[in-house]
Amino acid sequence: MKVFVSSDMEGTAGVVDWTQCTPGEPEYEHYRQLLQDEVNAAILGAVDAGADEFLVNDSHGQMRNLRPATLAGRARYLSGRHKPMYMMQGLDASFDAIFFVSYHGSMSSSSPLSHTYNPRAVAEVSLNGTVVGEAGVNALVAAGLGVPIVLVTGDDVTAAETRAIAPGVRTAIVKSAVNRFAADSMHPDDACALIRAEARAAVESLGAASPPAITLPATLDVTFRNADLAEMATWITGVTRTSGVTASMHDDDPVRLFRTFVTVVLLTRAIAE
Repeated sequence: MKVFVSSDMEGTAGVVDWTQCTPGEPEYEHYRQLLQDEVNAAILGAVDAGADEFLVNDSHGQMRNLRPATLAGRARYLSGRHKPMYMMQGLDASFDAIFFVSYHGSMSSSSPLSHTYNPRAVAEVSLNGTVVGEAGVNALVAAGLGVPIVLVTGDDVTAAETRAIAPGVRTAIVKSAVNRFAADSMHPDDACALIRAEARAAVESLGAASPPAITLPATLDVTFRNADLAEMATWITGVTRTSGVTASMHDDDPVRLFRTFVTVVLLTRAIAE
């Protein structure tokens, strides 16, 4: 049984500030270890339920936050920047399940350290009229490849946003949002215990799971932080400007739609940063 793990970092218990998840900052190494522990807890829970093959796609920042030698389950480790499928790189139809570990909520939410791919460029993203964060955008790939999202870990706001796109997903809520820079977090040991239990339950109930049911053709509406970014997005074929700061993309292939969105993010990052 194969499990794909996409790991971010902002959803880790205790993380509430960018410095805690930015390499080179004094606290980064400590919180990097807490993330590693949570990823391993998810893998071990899946192992408890019979999973035996894992690919962990490091999806935070420069995407080299984990220590491959101490990944549980002898997991393969996919790391590094500029991946064509970004947070979903490595997923294919041979996988049985998807875990989103240490995820956060959408830019317009109160989730700690909320953003949607690029906080300097993107103010809000809607999928078929529903505001989504990275979990919702990434669900396009899951739908296109026919693989169910069975676990998400992070805060309560992120869990609710993910359930809106994948109603049957198991949630390990390791902290409660107070605002974008504050949260009430579980003790790390308790957070890992919860993640392991929910991961096991998610794999044990895999027979009842199904890929995200996204209505096709699907539409992503992206609201940018300024008009220049919205104009730049239209340089990509298939992207149409719908207002001063909003652009829209529409496709009957959810994976192709995801790739168009990722291209927009990468292009607009140049001017935003």
